[in-house]
Amino acid sequence: MSKITEVTRRAIFDYLRVEGVCWHGRLAEVDFLNRLFDLRRLPSSDYRYSTALADFQQHRVFNYDWPDDWVFEDPRFELIDGDDEVFLRFLCETIHPVVRVDLEDAERLRKIYNECLEQDGFAIEEKTQISGRPVFVGRYVGLTIPSVPAAKEVLCGTDPSYVAQQITRMEAAIPDDPGLAIGTAKELVETCCRTILSERGREPQGHVDLPKLVKLTSKELELTPGDIPSQARAAETIKRLLSNLATVTQGIAELRNLYGTGHGKDASSKGLGPRHAKLVVGAASTLVVFFTETHRQRQTRSQDNTVSDQGDPISR
Repeated sequence: MSKITEVTRRAIFDYLRVEGVCWHGRLAEVDFLNRLFDLRRLPSSDYRYSTALADFQQHRVFNYDWPDDWVFEDPRFELIDGDDEVFLRFLCETIHPVVRVDLEDAERLRKIYNECLEQDGFAIEEKTQISGRPVFVGRYVGLTIPSVPAAKEVLCGTDPSYVAQQITRMEAAIPDDPGLAIGTAKELVETCCRTILSERGREPQGHVDLPKLVKLTSKELELTPGDIPSQARAAETIKRLLSNLATVTQGIAELRNLYGTGHGKDASSKGLGPRHAKLVVGAASTLVVFFTETHRQRQTRSQDNTVSDQGDPISR
């Protein structure tokens, strides 16, 4: 099954189209494609011919009635929905030193490719060199989660040893054990909420499910829609976002119960993939960062007010 999504593939091809990048570089199209495919063995899409090579000669040499980006969408090459290796080989070939002479141009394209591929856990890296010029290969390098580093930084003072352990487990588990990543994401939210409530003297006793725990934390931090004055700037938008906190939390809890660690499942059940785990972990990390930053801001404001009152003779 392909891991590089159609969204990523189309984003790369759209960039090549918009920027007018010649995908075959200094080579003729047929010479470029013959480095990757056997055009004499691929079928024709024109009933008058028998091979893709004959197609190409008719529509790109004699008549020139196919667009310059024809290869991106041609189903015979399966660049939009085919094997990851084929897609990566095509991209690597566009920046091969035989194809693209300008090193800066090749490196610029490689960076664009990697910015898109990063979302699916892939990267184009140097494999070897020819005459001092890099030759590239596409590899799976693992998924990254932009919000996790932020969570690490923000949560470093909130039950640090346990939180750090949870974040490390999530990061390591996403590619190979999505169920563990999803289960740990739920634990991270629970840890954050209970720590904040405890520091504010409001920690609930006994078992409280995750949606209720998040609701209690939201109320304690004055993050419920009712806490936002109607005259506040963008009040309706803020209220809508805060209302969605409950939906996000419910989703995390349900996915954990269905696919995460901590619950027995039928032996034939199929779990979610790394991209689903990335979504859950990203949502959980964003939520706990928002809660923790708000909690600390409230604490700072309260301390500032206390100092101000002590230093004001009128207030005494």
